[in-house]
Amino acid sequence: MNQNGAEAEQAALVYLQQQGLKLLEKNYRCRYGEIDLVCQDRQTLVFVEVRLRQNPRFGGAAASITAQKQAKLIRAAQHYLGTRSNPPPCRFDVVLLQGMQPGQIEWIRDAFGA
Repeated sequence: MNQNGAEAEQAALVYLQQQGLKLLEKNYRCRYGEIDLVCQDRQTLVFVEVRLRQNPRFGGAAASITAQKQAKLIRAAQHYLGTRSNPPPCRFDVVLLQGMQPGQIEWIRDAFGA
């Protein structure tokens, strides 16, 4: 991961923690892909994808979460859930950063379904 990506994930984590989420795992990797952040929001397990776009000319951060990327995240989340007995309800959130300036964070809860 490059420096900007690591900084974006850290900024997203701090933001989510300020909103009351608890970090369970960072950069969960398996053969299906990587989940940037795995958090807990009350009784819900939250798989978080962090997207940084420095230049909105190419569609912005939200446009980078394609159906193919969603499918990889879902498979990685299923792998993660396979390691847990009795998994809680889950959702997929996306944190979008347009550049690294404060106030440029957009949190989309339940961004897509599995």
